[in-house]
Amino acid sequence: MPAENPKITVVVPTYNERENLPVLLSQLGSLEIPNHVLVVDDSSPDGTGQVADRLAVDSGGTITVLHRKEKDGLGRAYVAGMTLALSETADIIIQMDADLSHPVSVIPTMVERIHAHGAELVIGSHYVTGGSTAAEWPWHRKALSTWANFYVGVILGLKVKDATAGFKAWTASSLSRIDVASIKSDGYSFQVEMNYRAAQQGLVITEVPIRFEERVEGASKMDLREQLESALTPWKLRSQKKN
Repeated sequence: MPAENPKITVVVPTYNERENLPVLLSQLGSLEIPNHVLVVDDSSPDGTGQVADRLAVDSGGTITVLHRKEKDGLGRAYVAGMTLALSETADIIIQMDADLSHPVSVIPTMVERIHAHGAELVIGSHYVTGGSTAAEWPWHRKALSTWANFYVGVILGLKVKDATAGFKAWTASSLSRIDVASIKSDGYSFQVEMNYRAAQQGLVITEVPIRFEERVEGASKMDLREQLESALTPWKLRSQKKN
């Protein structure tokens, strides 16, 4: 990775994020560090893909859109976006949601951790000192999130405090080492498996504090199937390790 002016690609999966996407892309465009944004849209019925196309045309090449024909999960969207970013020789790949829950302002800090501290994976965490969750979260949602991270940590022995976080910065070499294209998990399970593979490969992992905000528009897309998969995935990964 070049010491100066690395190629940074921000991968943003979308499904029905028509209101939030323009706001996010404006925030990313205002960063002091140059970046390229790859929107991965799963044929959103609300027209998010068309909104992304218009913004891409106006961006002068800093925004591109990958249209997928069907919605088959957040994990698959991330894999498609990351794989494309790697093929386009990105040096740093950042993954983040389109719902404005992840603070764009933290991205320069994440990039600095890679450059100055040799990190290979930087996680935006609301469970390290200085991090926090949205004030709007009810107590049971906070409890569920805390329990999920404890559950994953105990089963897999991960030293990561926010194992289900979806706001991360990766070096291109780290994604190649974990063979991101082969990951089949979805939803929160995708995040857990990515972290687990990173730990298994001995990558240098660090966490930076963020305030996780509640989405501004739209509704959460995590369904019962994804919840069940999230509960089973740590055991599957642990079983694979023994085999």
